[in-house]
Amino acid sequence: MSKKLLVLFWLVVTFCAVKIASNIVLAEFQVKTNSETGQWLILENDKPVLQYNYKILPLPDGYLESLLERNRKYAVPRSNYIHPLYDLDGEPITSNWTNHHPHYRGIYWAPPEVGYKNELGDLHALQKVFARPADKIETVTGNGQLKLVAENVWKWEDKEPIVREQSTITVFPVDKNGRKINLVFQFEALVDTVTLARRGTQLYGGLNTCLLPLKEFKIGSFYGNEKDSNEKRSETTIPKQEQPAWVYGSWKNPKSDGYTELTIFEKATNPDYPGDLIQYPNLNWFQPAFPKKGTRYTLKKGEPLILRYQLWLHNAADNDNAKKEAWKNFQNEK
Repeated sequence: MSKKLLVLFWLVVTFCAVKIASNIVLAEFQVKTNSETGQWLILENDKPVLQYNYKILPLPDGYLESLLERNRKYAVPRSNYIHPLYDLDGEPITSNWTNHHPHYRGIYWAPPEVGYKNELGDLHALQKVFARPADKIETVTGNGQLKLVAENVWKWEDKEPIVREQSTITVFPVDKNGRKINLVFQFEALVDTVTLARRGTQLYGGLNTCLLPLKEFKIGSFYGNEKDSNEKRSETTIPKQEQPAWVYGSWKNPKSDGYTELTIFEKATNPDYPGDLIQYPNLNWFQPAFPKKGTRYTLKKGEPLILRYQLWLHNAADNDNAKKEAWKNFQNEK
């Protein structure tokens, strides 16, 4: 082969290699958007990972008529939530538009008690206060990850802006340990005297997770070095940076003989960490709660509240030591 042909051959090979490598990088994550519905679907190598519903979605046809009269006030158009979340095989696992609790909607952060003007609104059950899109949303890729960043505004009586919310969803590539999805929520008061609380300050409220009625579904939690109750947790003297805690749901994988688990970690930097780990197995619903029981968290202008969580989809056979390691890795992430 002549020197000229040899140079040409290597140029072609190099171009093809770059082209192939480029295609692999570009094809790793895809984002499909629907400008009319405001739904952002994230895929990895053409397999769906999650859908973020940014704009307000109307009720499905005939849905209201299917509900009991007492539940119909909770059947409200909604936005700003993840649904579906897909398992590692690309099958949907979250629930939306349920008959038992019409306001349940996949994965969402929405306090059941938002205080303003000496009144209470309910972002969780979609009463009086609502998160509305601010028309600021984008995706960013880098370091093998995909980030979706969206801004919403909480509106009192669906009119007056009271809180600016920025949500960041970071999707990591699937690997031998499963898939990680990081959630960062930033809330900044636009007015004075906005407070956040759990239901009655005692019950649920925080990062809500509502799954489908999956096969052999079960819910559990872990705190410190042993499984124990919320009451016992409150008595611990272990520094929070050393307190691994998580809540999870697991189910039989329909495509194998194994089980899949969705584990939720909190960042130890969250105020009131670790939150109570709330579980409603009969509803396939669980969460790390915020704020601390019996309190109301006050949002102040110029002092954003930042809450960080991680969703980890993985093999349910992973033991507590593997989960402790995953918790530790999340704490060490910048």
